[in-house]
Amino acid sequence: MPSGLPSVSIVIPAFNEAGRIPRSLRTIADYVCRIPSTAFEVLVVDDGSTDGTASVAARNLPAGPNVHSKVLGYPANRGKGHAVRHGLLAARAPIALFADADLSTPIDEMPKLLLELTQGGADVAFGSRALDRRLIGVHQPRRRELAGRVFNLVLRLATGMPFWDTQCGFKAFRMSVCRPLVEAGTIDGFGFDIELLYEAYRAGLRMREIPVRWDHCDGSKVSCLRDGFRMLRDIASVRRRGADGAYDEGIHLAGAAAHRDRAHRTPSVAGGVIA
Repeated sequence: MPSGLPSVSIVIPAFNEAGRIPRSLRTIADYVCRIPSTAFEVLVVDDGSTDGTASVAARNLPAGPNVHSKVLGYPANRGKGHAVRHGLLAARAPIALFADADLSTPIDEMPKLLLELTQGGADVAFGSRALDRRLIGVHQPRRRELAGRVFNLVLRLATGMPFWDTQCGFKAFRMSVCRPLVEAGTIDGFGFDIELLYEAYRAGLRMREIPVRWDHCDGSKVSCLRDGFRMLRDIASVRRRGADGAYDEGIHLAGAAAHRDRAHRTPSVAGGVIA
């Protein structure tokens, strides 16, 4: 691996993914090994799986001179949000990206996000299925797709955020700015994206929603009805906690870090990825 810390950390939350994680990790390995000029860190976060995900992932971790990989985890299932936070806070690189274990957004879409962080001045960049639906290869069942659009409309009205897709599992962060927001997070389930983006929006961070390729993969653990109600509940919780000042310290710290960083920033990291 090139000397020093990695340039990019890739976080993969995984719960009972023993069947799919080997292929995804091989795909990531093939990708990062084609970019020897950039040092990568790959962190698989086992979210209390009961199917041997951790051991299967450990046997298939990407390896090479420019990549360091390891499996993190804990005994009990806590939820995707908890797993993503665990991985982001363990990440050592200045930029951290999380992707779903099924790679429904292909890993080679990563440069789109990194360009915004390294050259476009953004603090947060996240994939979107809504901005250009021509990039969707395999669509979700029609009922789920319609429910997602309704949910996003409710979210926009409830939070004031102008984004069209907050739930795509492909997001990247400049951790020098975003770490306080990750630390302030409380939602462990699928609504964690809402909370994190809401904090970033309130902090005045530069946020970019980027159209990405995406394919629906069978085996999703999201229940349209059950998790839809939970995410509506999460929207209400985020609004309530925001009004009560629960996020204020993290928002203040992130805003101050962004201000300092903009005053001294020069594009640097992840050059090999974005070339």
